[in-house]
Amino acid sequence: MVRLERFAQDTVLVHGVDAVVRRMRALDALWPERDGVAVFNRVYLAVTEEVGRGLDAGHFSDVRAAATLDVRFAERYLGAVDAVARDRRPPACWRPLFQLRGHPGVRPLQFALAGINAHIGHDLALAVVDACRTLGCEPADLEGEFDRVGEVLITLEERIREDLTPGPDLLRIADPLTHLLGAWSLERARDAAWSAARGLWAFRGLPDLAGEFVERLDSGVGLVGRCLLTPLGPPWHTAPPGR
Repeated sequence: MVRLERFAQDTVLVHGVDAVVRRMRALDALWPERDGVAVFNRVYLAVTEEVGRGLDAGHFSDVRAAATLDVRFAERYLGAVDAVARDRRPPACWRPLFQLRGHPGVRPLQFALAGINAHIGHDLALAVVDACRTLGCEPADLEGEFDRVGEVLITLEERIREDLTPGPDLLRIADPLTHLLGAWSLERARDAAWSAARGLWAFRGLPDLAGEFVERLDSGVGLVGRCLLTPLGPPWHTAPPGR
């Protein structure tokens, strides 16, 4: 009976991942292709679809933990989307992306990485804590699934940089985008998120301290996002329209 109940819980959680995928696909159909948030949404949709395939294929040793972390993680991004739709302020980490989503001087790769920065740098730590509360466990119990999701993110980040960086390799070297984005690393951001999650869990009995910690984390990640979205204009080797 216990095993049947656990199977039912795992099925519900995997269906939760499916629901997140459907929501992101609906947003993708709603927003213009060049919209900055839409660029990130497509990236995140690819990540979530990859995690869903991994869950179905048994690539995660603890399906319940992996699915819970994935859903709680996605809820943070979707909550920011909902806040903006209701004319409320999203967390500070998301504000640069939403404010500059239509800026013509910001490249697609900048939009993608600014969204990843907000989601990994701020949301991931909070999602780990959310998942621990849902599952009744400690962060250490989620470390294996955290690392597996991180491996998916790093693989996709490499593909994203390749797909969204314009021009031949020799031209990229001189492009200011190359130098701007070279200062940011998903792997370092993921490691920092894990440390932040452990810190937040340690502060769970001290709400004032935990709240201050989250506020500082949010504002710091937002500052990095603002830098990532520095308008650069079109690639220097691309001729303006009409020439």
